[in-house]
Amino acid sequence: MKLPSDKVNQLRTFYEGREVCVTGGAGFIGGHLCDALLYLRANVRCIDDLSSSTAEHLAELIDLEPQLVRFIHGSVLDDEALAAAVGPTRRQPAAQVIFHLAAIGSVPRSIEQPQRTWSVNATGTLRVLEAARKFATAKRIVSISSSSVYGNDPALPKVESARLQPLSPYAASKAAGEHLLASYAACYGLSGVSLRFFNVFGPRQPADSAYAAVIPAFIKRLGDGHAPVIFGDGTQTRDFTFVSNAVIAMLLAGASGNALAGEAVNIGAGRRTSLLELAEILAKACDGGARPTFEKARGGDVLHSYADISLARELLGYEPVTTLEDGLAETVEWARRPMSPAEE
Repeated sequence: MKLPSDKVNQLRTFYEGREVCVTGGAGFIGGHLCDALLYLRANVRCIDDLSSSTAEHLAELIDLEPQLVRFIHGSVLDDEALAAAVGPTRRQPAAQVIFHLAAIGSVPRSIEQPQRTWSVNATGTLRVLEAARKFATAKRIVSISSSSVYGNDPALPKVESARLQPLSPYAASKAAGEHLLASYAACYGLSGVSLRFFNVFGPRQPADSAYAAVIPAFIKRLGDGHAPVIFGDGTQTRDFTFVSNAVIAMLLAGASGNALAGEAVNIGAGRRTSLLELAEILAKACDGGARPTFEKARGGDVLHSYADISLARELLGYEPVTTLEDGLAETVEWARRPMSPAEE
């Protein structure tokens, strides 16, 4: 993933040599963030319990830059592991910026496992905030939330001032995390922001799970010669956000000179696409394919999602850097590459 050239010097000036912690850094988005931080020459500590990912990509980064990357195998619910990831060591000071991505990130899984989802997503955020408060060198916390907190409010685009209407345990846990960060900013002076991601996709996103996001699931089925499956009638819309847009937003949030005080900020592409349109674009990108089949809508899924990104522009200087079409083409190209033996 390439960073926009006009941002590289600005971001490298901030991140080079800086101590950074990434929770959930072995995951899909976390792995791309670690790539970018390494490119910017930050010192990266990654904590992940590998419950929904593998350490394969992080191992490649450690092999590439063993002096800059450190992996802590543990959960954000484990205070000892968190202290190792966030706190000082004999050789390094405590983390100055914390990117909190560790979570159970699936609406269907949260419906099946509500208590575990709450523990990891809400209580886990509390533990991360406590670690940041304990090791007071943390200058900024960037916590990842979700557009799912808006629920089925029909107003579009989604604006941060809207009343939250979470429809799943996942969405409720993300809303709780936002409130926790805002309360820690108010009570303890922690500087932080919650980024509400809108349907992030891109290379390395898992497609082999019952909980797979729609884009990798569509690409896999088309690549295997099968029809993509749409849950519902396909008229539901999403603001599909290529992973490079999510990464640049996180980097800008971590480096922002604004006094962030727990605000929640939308991060999307600012464009609506229906699942029917998505299936058509991907069929063309995959050299044709069967028309989609339809199944019953899933509980907890929202109908329409579309981000107003005005606040992200104002607070963070954020602009999307990759279009939907370019992001889909890059993702399809990645999916078509020969698999390594470890992936087979």
